[in-house]
Amino acid sequence: MENNRYNLVAENTQSTVVAEYKYFVNQLRDSSYQSEAELEQAFIKQLQSQAYEYLKITSEKDLIDNLKKQLEKLNEYTFTDNEWNRFFNTELANPNQSIQEKTATIQEDYIKNLTRDDGTIKNIYLIKKDNIHDNSLQVINQYATEDGQRSNRYDVTILVNGLPLVHIELKRRGVAIQEAFNQINRYHRESFWASSGLFEYVQIFVISNGTHTKYYSNTTRSQHIKESSEGSSKKGKRTSNSFEFTSWWADATNRPITDLIDFAKTFFAKHAILNILTKYCVFTSEKLLLVMRPYQIVATERIFTRVEISTNYKKLGTVEAGGYIWHTTGSGKTLTSFKTAQLASITIY
Repeated sequence: MENNRYNLVAENTQSTVVAEYKYFVNQLRDSSYQSEAELEQAFIKQLQSQAYEYLKITSEKDLIDNLKKQLEKLNEYTFTDNEWNRFFNTELANPNQSIQEKTATIQEDYIKNLTRDDGTIKNIYLIKKDNIHDNSLQVINQYATEDGQRSNRYDVTILVNGLPLVHIELKRRGVAIQEAFNQINRYHRESFWASSGLFEYVQIFVISNGTHTKYYSNTTRSQHIKESSEGSSKKGKRTSNSFEFTSWWADATNRPITDLIDFAKTFFAKHAILNILTKYCVFTSEKLLLVMRPYQIVATERIFTRVEISTNYKKLGTVEAGGYIWHTTGSGKTLTSFKTAQLASITIY
């Protein structure tokens, strides 16, 4: 018997947020003491059950070799050694590119030009957004780097077509998750930028102690550090880049899904995480990456579904085609409307 039941919004199997997440009374949950290593292994095991490929990658050479292999698979093309070296060093590991420029690559400029050895040009996709299931998802853990200011070893990273786009930092149960947030900040200062700088492509960070789990964008992390170093995060001042603005994941009833394994089953469902990365991130004109909250995603998908149904049944312009989305002040109505209009190519009033 399944422990959980998922009802999807609008009965759509590709809805990003589950309609309702239910716990059964007899559900066995490992809320007892778990070391960080045990929590990490349980999380990876759950991802493997969801068809993530687990790789034992602990060095940059292995990471780059896998990246080449995954991009060849995605693009159905085999790089020559010269082509790969030019493409990697110019388009992916350019030392002059900032985090903002790498974020723009994933969010906006994800189709790159490869100059082949014969002088012709070929489009190379870093991520497929028109058909998200063309993308491959892999999970690695304990990636080690000795470059940078000091040696570091990262907990768990999700590779999308070989690029590290989601990073998870864990603490054992009972330890405040803000410690994981602070640890990611330290990695940013000390080593994410080192060597080829591939970890600066991470779009979303997840922090968890098993019991509590939250997510946030790379902007939250980098801007928080910038403000702290400039002394702008004064006592009593809360900014959109501080820990207080990390987000809970939830179902469509806005019930938080905080346990790490439950979070993995929903947030890290393949269609969900790929939808979040390709549809529900907004890269602003100020070069800030905003990751939408679950209720914003639900509102967007329900509006979009209503538009599709109204179009198919020729109801546009009628009362039946309308509806209401109730959001409180400061809950992100503008972002919801913008993303809906962007996806549906309509005007929201």
